[in-house]
Amino acid sequence: FLSRFTTLLLLLSLLSAATIFTSTEAYDPLDPTGNITVKWDIMSWTPDGYMAVVTLYNFQQYRHIQAPGWSLGWTWRKREVIWDVVGGQTTEQGDCSRFKGNIPHCCKKKPTVVDLLPGTPYNKQVANCCKGGVLSSWAQDPSAAAASFQLSVGQAGTTNKTVRLPVNFTLQAPGPGYTCGPAKVVKPSRFTTADKRRVTQALMTWNVTCTYSQFLAQKTPTCCVSLSSFYNNTIVPCPTCSCGCKSNTTLSGSCVNPEKPHLASVVPNPGKNGLAVPPAVQCTHHMCPIRVHWHVKLNYKQYWRVKITITNFNYAMNYSQWNLVAQHPNFDNLTQIFSFNAKSLNPYASINDTMIMWGVKFYNDLLMQAGPTGNVQSELLFQKETESFTFEKGWAFPRRIYFNGDNCVMPPPDAYPWLPNASSRHIMSPSILVTAVLSALAFLLK
Repeated sequence: FLSRFTTLLLLLSLLSAATIFTSTEAYDPLDPTGNITVKWDIMSWTPDGYMAVVTLYNFQQYRHIQAPGWSLGWTWRKREVIWDVVGGQTTEQGDCSRFKGNIPHCCKKKPTVVDLLPGTPYNKQVANCCKGGVLSSWAQDPSAAAASFQLSVGQAGTTNKTVRLPVNFTLQAPGPGYTCGPAKVVKPSRFTTADKRRVTQALMTWNVTCTYSQFLAQKTPTCCVSLSSFYNNTIVPCPTCSCGCKSNTTLSGSCVNPEKPHLASVVPNPGKNGLAVPPAVQCTHHMCPIRVHWHVKLNYKQYWRVKITITNFNYAMNYSQWNLVAQHPNFDNLTQIFSFNAKSLNPYASINDTMIMWGVKFYNDLLMQAGPTGNVQSELLFQKETESFTFEKGWAFPRRIYFNGDNCVMPPPDAYPWLPNASSRHIMSPSILVTAVLSALAFLLK
């Protein structure tokens, strides 16, 4: 009995290791310190409250916020109201019937603030506002990775000791995915004047840190990876049902067949007023809006060459300011990249195996909707490092790939293109391992 019990525990541990492999994905190993920090600076006191500047900093290396943009919410601790907002606006005013004369901008207990659109009149603007809620990732453009708005809060405390910090902060960017911690009082922010001869500081400052989880953002992945090489005729496709299945996809409920007539009638109209558009994904075996194809193209004496193609299968969405992150041990020897911008990411200092790539402005920084123009591509030239370079056992292919900050589904390792003279494959696929473990469990429990 003890022998059977010990064996059962061992099999259960193997099954757990084989199936619950995504539990660590909520922590991003390629951007371990990435977050969105909300800084709340009280700049002056008013007769019944204070005036504050709220700034969102996107410290994520490769995850940006695209249209229709961010929305920030919280819960007041007392009976606070928002008299005015500059550089933003609340989505609802709420019930302000108890006020006579001046009516506040918002009386809700749980207000939600959104950014203003480009073209807002100057008297309604503050620095870093009015971008439609779009924030660049930190690696792509730090100067566009912040957004601000100014609040005039009433019926609140008028000293550092009487102010009550808001609670239950929420961040939609534009959908779910972010979890915000509690507000924490920090050292007051310091500001340098334009002539750099005087430094001022906020009267009080608190920070809120919001972190991203791909599992909270969507139940299924949003991209997948396919592979090919010059030394093998096999093209390894995206795994079947990577982002859902044709009969039961969570992305759109159905898929679009481009060969059917009247394609426009089944594709949603572009969003108006910055509203999100439901996806209209092309019918494929993987059902992903985005596919990334990595092709090992050429082999030279001292160099080797890779071609990357990103294809958009979504008929309802253009991906603006897209980015691609790849992890490969030879990125330390990248010699040249064609038609993409690129920057090394060093999440662990001395290890240089991660690269972020994005389009060239006004050329291919916009990934168009599904169709003939719905793809972007580039080539990478690597120098060979004799100590580590090899085409064997899938070394030439990436370890992981992200598109717009989301981890893409990779093919199983035993499916990678192998060299023609490679020995038989001895790597067991996860599906075979799970099947074997389940069979053994059924036998033991008889």
